[in-house]
Amino acid sequence: MKRVFDIVLSALGLLILSVPGLFVAAWIAWDDGFPVFFTQERVGKHGKRFKLLKFRSMYRNAERQGQITVGNRDPRITPSGFWLRKYKLDELPQLLNVLKGEMSLVGPRPEVPRYVQLYSNQQRSILTVKPGITDWASIAFRHENALLASEKDPEAFYIHTILPQKINLNLVYVRDQSVPHYFKILLATAFQIFK
Repeated sequence: MKRVFDIVLSALGLLILSVPGLFVAAWIAWDDGFPVFFTQERVGKHGKRFKLLKFRSMYRNAERQGQITVGNRDPRITPSGFWLRKYKLDELPQLLNVLKGEMSLVGPRPEVPRYVQLYSNQQRSILTVKPGITDWASIAFRHENALLASEKDPEAFYIHTILPQKINLNLVYVRDQSVPHYFKILLATAFQIFK
C-alpha cells in the first residue's frame, strides 16, 4: 500500500514542482554552471547501492574534499546551494528515486557506504526497509549542518554522536512501518518545512 502512496505522491510532487524545479536548475547553472544535478552512491534496502539524486549545492568536484558538510563555514557550498540546503530544495530530485523504487517518501535516510560499514549487526536491520526522503532523524536533525559547523572535528562528531542517535530513531520506524506512521512522519515533515 505504501508503494502506491509513494508513486502517486511523488508523481504529483514532480508535476507540481516541475516549473519551480526549472527555475532552481537555471539558478544553479547561472551560479556555477553545469551540471545542475549531483549524484552520490548510497546504500539502500538489503545493502543494494544506488545513485541518490540531488540538485547540486556545492562547487564541482567538491566531494573529493570530504563527504561531511559543515553548514555556513563550508567553502565548498555555492551561494545558491546555501539557500537550497536551508530550505531542503536540493532534495527534490529524489522524488525520481522514489518513482524508480529505489527509495520511499518515508524511511531511514540512506547513508554512504563508509558509514554503513560502521553499523552493528543490530543496526543493520535498518537495511531491511527501503530508505526514504524523510524520517524522524531528518526532522530531529534538521539543523545538522549548524551542529557540525560548531565542531572542531565534524566527521568524528557525526560518527560518534549524531549517527548513533539517527540510527536509534530509524529503528523506531523499522519496528512500525504502518501506513498511519508513514503519514505521521510526512505531516511532521511538512509542518517543519512550512513552519
